[in-house]
Amino acid sequence: MSSPPAAEPPAGPGAAAATLAITERIHRNGPIRFGAFVELALYGPGGFFTGGGGAGRAGRDFVTSPEVGSLFGHCVARALDEEWERQGRPDPFVVVEAGAGNGRLAQDVLRAGPACASALHYLLVERSARLRAEQETRLPIEPAADALGPARRNAADDTPEPVTGLGPIVGALDDLPALAIDGVVLANELLDNLVFEIVVRTDDGWDEVRVAIAHDGTFVELRVPATADLRRWVDAVDAPVGTRLPVATGAVEWIAAAAGLLHRGALLLVDYTAGWGELIARDGGWLRTYAGHARGGDPLTAPGSQDVTIDVPIAMVERAAARAGLQTALDTTQAEWLAGLGIDALVAEGRARWEAGAAAPDLDALAGRSRVTEAAALTDPAGLGGHRVLRLVTR
Repeated sequence: MSSPPAAEPPAGPGAAAATLAITERIHRNGPIRFGAFVELALYGPGGFFTGGGGAGRAGRDFVTSPEVGSLFGHCVARALDEEWERQGRPDPFVVVEAGAGNGRLAQDVLRAGPACASALHYLLVERSARLRAEQETRLPIEPAADALGPARRNAADDTPEPVTGLGPIVGALDDLPALAIDGVVLANELLDNLVFEIVVRTDDGWDEVRVAIAHDGTFVELRVPATADLRRWVDAVDAPVGTRLPVATGAVEWIAAAAGLLHRGALLLVDYTAGWGELIARDGGWLRTYAGHARGGDPLTAPGSQDVTIDVPIAMVERAAARAGLQTALDTTQAEWLAGLGIDALVAEGRARWEAGAAAPDLDALAGRSRVTEAAALTDPAGLGGHRVLRLVTR
């Protein structure tokens, strides 16, 4: 996501519904964990993503790599081809894209014509019903069972054998499937949008931040001693008193679930991450809100009207992956990853197409020219190019 100037979010109908849901939860249960607040603000009734907020250009809230243009999807298609080759060209080759949004990345991957296309079974996982509906305007969505299979028996007591050569098939679900797969679980800017807690360093250890309701009805922070499940992540962190840090509990749980889904293959993550030292130095700047392509306001203000995102502690990602039995096969920046996938050659090809058709440019020539600006945005080390890319593989 880009980092435009800050602006106060509008308090629309979504914010009213989310505020009501959070208020009712607090009245019923007392002050709630910050992660529970984030879950309701993003995914509950009237939540930011529930109401259709998210990535995109006009009428949306922030830009991720797929919305820059089709070049990112072309590169991801190459990465999937490499993984398909590493795995011995399985058919079906199942790719589960978690946090798939409106389907833009999948659309661009398929348009790139990957070598694995005839074996490719692409499953979009997206919690927002509105975004899943938008996927259907971009892609030919088949039943999820077809994206995960199908299989056949030659006799009633035979082991089912997968039907080959059916790809590309695209399916959609609202959660990770229950069946184990051979292939790839892909998550582009997902972990930073999963629930997290906030802890604060004190003279005696750590407090955690919970959310309560003030006398005027606004949401306010309430600090209580941190529970053991949070302290175990930060007790060894050397931080000055007053330091605030995120504890990415949702990312940890999701990595465990994604690893459990993989029978054989790789987990490919692209996201904002930072080490504990960086997070301390950022002095709370690791938490950001977005709405309408601008930085939003206080995350407790008008929940449901703005995205809430963090820099994910990389130490937690690495620890969760190791506990799930995954090995790190690649750890780099998005800029370096795209360079390894041949983005420079793709840009040169696009420039040549533009120069050949510049006198009377058609859509192909214009698309070629756009690759130059797309590549600059995707590889900018101060922006999208600075994202961390991890390829975690099964043992």
